[in-house]
Amino acid sequence: MAIKNYKPTSPGRRWMTGQTFEEITRVEPEKTLVRPLHKKSGRNAYGRITVRHRGGGHARQYRLIDFRRDKYDIPARVDSIEYDPNRSARIALLVYADGEKRYILAPLGLRVGNTVVSSQKSAEVYVGNAMPLERVPLGTMVHNVELYPGRGGQLVRAAGATAQVLAKEGDYVTLRLPSAEMRRVHKSCMATVGQVGNLDHANVKLGKAGRKRWSGWRPAVRGSAMSPRDHPHGGGEGRSPVGMSGPKSPWGWRTLGRKTRRNKSTDKYIVRRRNAGRQ
Repeated sequence: MAIKNYKPTSPGRRWMTGQTFEEITRVEPEKTLVRPLHKKSGRNAYGRITVRHRGGGHARQYRLIDFRRDKYDIPARVDSIEYDPNRSARIALLVYADGEKRYILAPLGLRVGNTVVSSQKSAEVYVGNAMPLERVPLGTMVHNVELYPGRGGQLVRAAGATAQVLAKEGDYVTLRLPSAEMRRVHKSCMATVGQVGNLDHANVKLGKAGRKRWSGWRPAVRGSAMSPRDHPHGGGEGRSPVGMSGPKSPWGWRTLGRKTRRNKSTDKYIVRRRNAGRQ
């Protein structure tokens, strides 16, 4: 897993970097674990754009990932490490002792031929093994953490992400998340030992706008370049300031530090908010 540079044969190539993909051991995905993926282009069920700047991009197929890790106490051999266009992390193909195949997120240090297991009772604290948080020793780094028992991992799934088990009290375990937020999660929630692999994902420089378009991202236009009816920053003669006490979103609410979390029912599980100095 390393970063490669390109010869500056064009302005777009001059600062472009890419990955060597040396950890990839298989090119074609497992056919039984692939499903069609239809593009949404940021639109909801009514056809209205709810997420701006999305659309186009290269055609993809969805790889079914086992986020639940609910095949307990059956050892599985790592058959291959593969590329997944739908996420920043790599995925690992597991072949269980009974012949079933499943994909999981590939943690850092997992190699082809290794054996991993998921268990609710006892499992060795080894990279790739999954177990309830109550079984994970303090200080251990984990990823693919469930928020609710049995729902499947929802936290800490991006490339290079990791959470640390800090404390255990009653029915809850305190985790330090990648955002530096400290949150309590129920002790019966499953988590996978280790850090998500593909650390160099954050160091890749796209180099040109077209490469961003391949990923499905459309251009973002500055508000100051719009008209007054399209954006609060629009209008004016030449390069005008925003003309208000602070910048605003296209819908008129203040941005730059505005709190967007609105879930009072789960506030009680947050021990320390991220960016605590600004709360």
